[in-house]
Amino acid sequence: MTDMHIKEQWDRLSPATRQWFLDNPGCVIVPRTITAAINLETGENADTDAHGETILSEEDRAFIQTKAHDGTATNPTGHQFFNAVQPGQP
Repeated sequence: MTDMHIKEQWDRLSPATRQWFLDNPGCVIVPRTITAAINLETGENADTDAHGETILSEEDRAFIQTKAHDGTATNPTGHQFFNAVQPGQP
C-alpha cells in the first residue's frame, strides 16, 4: 500500500483536512472521505482498501502527533485530544 506522505504534503492540505488530523492524532486508518480529500488536495493517489480507507505510515503518525501536541499547528476549534486541566480549574 502506498503511503500518504502527510509529512511532506502538510502545507498542501486544506485547513479542514489538517484540523481533522489534529483532532484525531492517534488515527492509524484514514477514513475514505479524508483519503479522497487528501488525494484531491495533493494530487497523490494513495492506495486504498476495499472501503476506500488507507493506512498512515508510522512516520506520518509520529508527525501528526507531534503537530497536535507541540503547539506548532493552529487549532481554531479549541478542541483538545486530551482534556488537560488548566491551572486554577478543578
